[in-house]
Amino acid sequence: MSMFASFDINASGLTAQRYRMDVISENVANANTTRTSDGTPYRRKVVTFAQKGDNTQFSKVLNKAMAHGYSGQGVKVVGVFEDNETDERLVYDPSHPDADENGYVTYPNVNIVSEMTDLIDASRAYEANATAFSASKNIVQQGLQLITQ
Repeated sequence: MSMFASFDINASGLTAQRYRMDVISENVANANTTRTSDGTPYRRKVVTFAQKGDNTQFSKVLNKAMAHGYSGQGVKVVGVFEDNETDERLVYDPSHPDADENGYVTYPNVNIVSEMTDLIDASRAYEANATAFSASKNIVQQGLQLITQ
């Protein structure tokens, strides 16, 4: 593993978690959007991650780690998908412009509590990557100081 590989791994984690926080912010901002450009309520979006590099099975990675030492390659965003599993909320509000003939308005499937929980999780993961990046930087700096002495 090169000296800068840990920087790349931590930077990929920082980028992925920042993107996840952006998507969560979009979900929170649209929690009450009852009509999008296509006329339907906003659908919650979910970010999915995968490891960078070769897609290997866990057993292969574990065997490699035990035999040679594992050096990861980081994380990447696979995509942003709409959450079609969670039901939208129906709220009785006959005065709302988007109310149906029975007076119900269909609101997005965004739950603010779960979004805030996901935001805290993404924030902590971002902090962990920033701390690991800082630790890697300190190790490299100390190594360079040893060389120059």
